[in-house]
Amino acid sequence: MGFIVAVDGPAGSGKGTVTELVGQKENLVYIDTGAMYRCVTLYMLRNQINIEDMEKVKESLEKIKIELKVEQGKQNVYLNNEDVSSEIRTEKVNKMVSPVSKIPMVREKLTQEQRKMSERQDIIMEGRDIGTVVFPNADVKIYLDATPEERARRRLNQNRQKGMMDETYEQILESVKNRDYIDSHREVAPLKQAEDAIYIDSSNMTVEEVVSKIIQIIQEKKKQ
Repeated sequence: MGFIVAVDGPAGSGKGTVTELVGQKENLVYIDTGAMYRCVTLYMLRNQINIEDMEKVKESLEKIKIELKVEQGKQNVYLNNEDVSSEIRTEKVNKMVSPVSKIPMVREKLTQEQRKMSERQDIIMEGRDIGTVVFPNADVKIYLDATPEERARRRLNQNRQKGMMDETYEQILESVKNRDYIDSHREVAPLKQAEDAIYIDSSNMTVEEVVSKIIQIIQEKKKQ
């Protein structure tokens, strides 16, 4: 088992950006578990799988192969050998990823995959249940948070940069709050802060400040 850094927190708290940068600076393999759940969601949507039909869900999981590859300094996500890095971030996937993520057999399958990734390398992994379920014995646990309003503002800015102008701030804020509720109230592996996780509120912090804070925590742990 390698050195493991677990970063949990709600959607839009900056986990992806921050963990990728920390991984680069601390020579840790960055693993975006949210992208893995988005791949499963995309597969279900493309194949019109009824997520209430557990037999169909089980069959689908056996046909899904997910790979995270670093190419030209950027992590790309592959679903059955197809680069779906952009498609898994579309609104249709955003709306379905929480319902798909709370299916017990989906979580079980991806949790196994995530644990395998740590067997022979030092990793930084981000998600909703990394420090509580996937790696309860992680060397470092971070819970990265921000207010719903700030997270909605960030997503609005990201959408504008991508030329996506179909959602208002109010609609995004409602979506963020709804996602928080679903993620924190699901029966299997709900979003919550691990008891021994260090809490960071990024609402009024720059990305660089959050990255520096986490690196400081990691380096202090390695000295112990």
